[in-house]
Amino acid sequence: MKSRPAKLALILSAVLLSACQGDGVSITAEKQGAAVIDRPRSEPIFYNGKTYQLDFAPSGQGTFNMAVAGMGPKQEKDAVQLATSSLGYYACPDGKRGKLLDTPSYGDGTWRMAAHCA
Repeated sequence: MKSRPAKLALILSAVLLSACQGDGVSITAEKQGAAVIDRPRSEPIFYNGKTYQLDFAPSGQGTFNMAVAGMGPKQEKDAVQLATSSLGYYACPDGKRGKLLDTPSYGDGTWRMAAHCA
């Protein structure tokens, strides 16, 4: 005869398994890629202990216009790193990273650049 805790565990397992039946959960071996970005997007990005504002929008042919607000004129390298890594996270398919297409420009407290997934 089973002990009371064993019976309780068996009943609990049966209830949990029955709750999993239906349309709720699907398990697949395929890794989901980043969603295709088809409209402008704005995200607060925490980077090196501070939060900056990243705005990016598709500009056709797989390229994105990007803007990083809140960094100073001497932070070009940081702005590029933030923008390209964020593009890779938010918009590039698996295994691809954001890559600059031009030299970033700075004005009004914002770094602006164009990038694509490479």
